[in-house]
Amino acid sequence: MIRKNLIPPFVFLFGVLLTLMVAFLNGTHTEDDRMQEEFEQYYKIYTLTIPENLWFAGETVPMNDFEVKERYDRELLTNVYWQSQTLLMLKRANRFFPSISPVLKQYNIPDDFKYVVVAESGLQNVSSPAGAVGYWQFLDKTGKMYGLEINEEVDERYHLEKATAAACKYFKEAYKEFNNWALVAASYNMGIEGVKKQLQNQGVNNYYDLYLNTETSRYVLRILALKEVMEHPKLFGFNFTRKHLYESIPTIKVKVTKSIPDLAKFSLDNGANYKLLKVLNPWLRKPSLTVAEGKTYFISLPKDKITQTDLLTEILNDTIPLEKTHFDTLMMRR
Repeated sequence: MIRKNLIPPFVFLFGVLLTLMVAFLNGTHTEDDRMQEEFEQYYKIYTLTIPENLWFAGETVPMNDFEVKERYDRELLTNVYWQSQTLLMLKRANRFFPSISPVLKQYNIPDDFKYVVVAESGLQNVSSPAGAVGYWQFLDKTGKMYGLEINEEVDERYHLEKATAAACKYFKEAYKEFNNWALVAASYNMGIEGVKKQLQNQGVNNYYDLYLNTETSRYVLRILALKEVMEHPKLFGFNFTRKHLYESIPTIKVKVTKSIPDLAKFSLDNGANYKLLKVLNPWLRKPSLTVAEGKTYFISLPKDKITQTDLLTEILNDTIPLEKTHFDTLMMRR
């Protein structure tokens, strides 16, 4: 009699537990299925349409060469689907291209070479493990060779306009050697002598027919992909308005002919602060600046931090005279 009374509750309890387990498993399976269905419905990755015609610096890119086309496809996919990095480069370009393009024009370098600096640094003042520094990634020796001042206190590889001018000098020299802009761009990665050696060894006369190391074989195609995406961002799904881009920072240039023992104090005395001074003048590498006899530097400071009255007082006292263009502008407003 006792066993007959105990068995039914045990069986009942087991049945309840089994039912709950089945219900739980069925519920989980259903939720997983739903999530998978939504994923397949809403998450889409598309291949990209490769342009039939491309040009770099006015020169035709042989897109009928399957190997060139596939290399380009790789770089286009990489830059389109690395959305965060590409979007940041688009934002930075709005600030820095207006400073880069006039220098390229001054040296008669095609404007497409502004995409070289994007490929080199992403428009950032970065340092590489090999010792290349700044927007244009100059090595110490190469930077000095093309006129940049590089020492403990001043490193003009971090100076956008001066580093761009140095890069232009290199491009002009390379163009005299190759008479071809794609080879000039490739040599910026591999060196003039390196490209010359490969042309001679392989018996060809253009970049696209060369068999090169992986980095240089990708280099010019990466520049081409960046150009395509940055000139036609909406075609590749990058949507933004003007307000989302990084604007140029209005500055005045302060002429410095005497040493500054404390740049933090100097910046405060001139209506700014040390952070802004360093952001606008990354070429200043130490908290002080030694100015040799007869040497002149121009330090950028944010225009909206300094009142015109303060500036005119400083000019009249001959302590931080501005460049003539800024002085004339201020005098015309009076």
